[in-house]
Amino acid sequence: EAIKAANSNTEVLNIPDGESLASVLSAGVQTTVSDPRLTVSFEPNYIPVVAPQLPPMPPEQLVAVLQTSIKLDILEGNIGYLRIDHILGEEVADKVGTLLLELVWNKILPTSALIFDLRYTGSGDISGIPYIVSYFIEAEPVIHIDSVYDRHSNTTTKLFSMSTLLGDRYATTKPLIILTSKNTRGIAEDVAYCLQNLKRATIVGEKTAGGSVKLDKFKVGDTDFYVTVPTAKSINP
Repeated sequence: EAIKAANSNTEVLNIPDGESLASVLSAGVQTTVSDPRLTVSFEPNYIPVVAPQLPPMPPEQLVAVLQTSIKLDILEGNIGYLRIDHILGEEVADKVGTLLLELVWNKILPTSALIFDLRYTGSGDISGIPYIVSYFIEAEPVIHIDSVYDRHSNTTTKLFSMSTLLGDRYATTKPLIILTSKNTRGIAEDVAYCLQNLKRATIVGEKTAGGSVKLDKFKVGDTDFYVTVPTAKSINP
């Protein structure tokens, strides 16, 4: 019905500029689908974004770069505070894991409780989900913590907890509080969701962004219009 109504709406043909038309189309789509991630944009100068790759560098230098997105503090009452703005993937974690243990994790381990701040975490790698979750749960049994369905390839990837990790785990008897905000998106939402569903963490804060674990942008024919669509979703077991 919505598509039929839109097709018979000749008023859109009179909209003089691309940006205004894109706004009208986005509003129309969102009225029907109610998903703020689904948008139409007009971008004559659009250049596809390539995921930032860290240049090859020694582990010490790489850690120095990563530390700009990590904040650590020990608060009154021996309460740890850890803020991570980007969730590392398996590849980077393998390279710098030992150094991160020494500089960050080993300082958190002796605390009596932990505040894990994901309020500013807007980026990350799917392969980092099992890493982070595993540090807060028991080594055995290995459990199915999440699945990610990718529409483009029509495949589902199962993510399992890790029985072997660098360093020690944070004792399951210690309280874990995860802070969220409207800027917590994508992979960070998944981490919070998994730990909440495993009844390992208490979530405190705002409703999260509702970001898909993956968004793709598609060019509309031979035009300067693009449609941004969520193309992968997390399926918690």
